Amino acid sequence: MAADETIRIRPYLSEDRGQVMALAARLTEGVAAWRDPGAVLTAVQGWVRDSVDAADQPRHVIFVAADGDGVVGVITVKESTHFSGQADAYVSELVVRAGLERRGIASALMDAAEAWAAEAGYAFLTLQTGAANETARAFYAASGFCEEEVQLTKAISRCRARVVADRDGRLGDGSRR
Repeated sequence: MAADETIRIRPYLSEDRGQVMALAARLTEGVAAWRDPGAVLTAVQGWVRDSVDAADQPRHVIFVAADGDGVVGVITVKESTHFSGQADAYVSELVVRAGLERRGIASALMDAAEAWAAEAGYAFLTLQTGAANETARAFYAASGFCEEEVQLTKAISRCRARVVADRDGRLGDGSRR
């Protein structure tokens, strides 16, 4: 992409599929170091595949950022129900081609998603990202997103995971069987 080349934000077309799928691997960046990289790649490829497969479904939209060379970014948005029962617009994936960061592409894609969500009548635009993905977290904070929920993870050692009953029927943690 040339420095003066214009990026267009437009709806996803079926012929964009290969280029969108090629961006999926970028979604592995910023994942916690203890996660299996192969499993993470398989998962993110599945997310993107599922999103493009559902592109024509109601309450689901995909926008791409395109330049003269093709698709350089993508955002997928769908309806998701918050645990309170309220329907939100949920950003499933947001990714920009490597080397094109900090050029306003992600912001333009997010603006398109927010406009779609507002037009569709949603009160909130939500998303999830990895705690280790500091670049994305900073972008989202600068875009007006606030933390709502936090997921915590603890590694369990094999010896701690075993719960062995003692002679009187109590489990290793003191509770009764």
